[in-house]
Order: sequence, then C-alpha cells, then structure tokens
Amino acid sequence: MAAALWQNAVMAKKPSVSFRSDLLAEALEKQDMAQVALALRNDRLVVPLAKPAPRDKPTAPGEVWMYRRPEDGRLALLVFSDAKNKPEALPPFVAAQDGAWLHEFLRVHGDEIETVFFDIAGPHPMQADPAELLRVLDLDGGSPPIDPGVVAP
Repeated sequence: MAAALWQNAVMAKKPSVSFRSDLLAEALEKQDMAQVALALRNDRLVVPLAKPAPRDKPTAPGEVWMYRRPEDGRLALLVFSDAKNKPEALPPFVAAQDGAWLHEFLRVHGDEIETVFFDIAGPHPMQADPAELLRVLDLDGGSPPIDPGVVAP
C-alpha cells in the first residue's frame, strides 16, 4: 500500500505535456489568421519530428520533419493544433513547441521553407507564408513599447 502511494506521489510530480492547443484549434476552425497569430504567440503548437530527442538528453530538441516537394525540393513546415491531427503516414514522433520556438525556427530556416501548413489533413487546414508568420511572431516588435502616459511630440 505504501509503495502504491509513493508511486502515485512520484507520478503526480511529473509535469504533463499537452500535445494540443485549444486556442490554435479554435482559430483554425474560424479560419482567422489574426487569431492564429495570437494563438501561436500565447499557446503551444505541435510539430512532427524525424528523430526524437535522445533518451539521455530529454530536453534537447528533436529533428523537425518537413515535407520536401519532389519536383523542386522546396520545403513545407507542418504545424498541428493537436497531435491527433497528424497524418499517420508521417513519422510517429511529435514535439510540443511555442511561438518563440517557431519564431526562431523560421528565422533560421525560413529561406528554405516555402510555406507553413496548419492541420494539413484537417479538420480545418490553413496555409501561411513563413515571412508573414515571422513578422507576426516578432515578439520584440522591432521597436520599444509605447508608454500610454507619454504623448509623442
């Protein structure tokens, strides 16, 4: 009995990772790009992995899987609102990421990526230009915030 209680206590301390974003799912259902951007900035997203992080380094990032078009080799990044929306034909591994991660990924690899597909197999697919996503995810905004108490000359 004591062992079962101890095991439950240990298991309860493990942080659970959700592989779903209700905010992103709702934005995709409405087909509202402004809401998609807000969801990406404030919640998580799911990306498929070609290879997961090594077992001895669980916090290391896995290798993101991208679709390569056979005709010209152009890449598409696939993003999902829920791991359940990932087609079974893709690699079985996924990672839960956030908007800061997506911003950095697009900053580094954006020139190679032609498009970003959201929930490509449904239920509410959308497509976005990587440069536009990079712009809306620019968490610094490129300029200092405006103090509402200060009037510009």
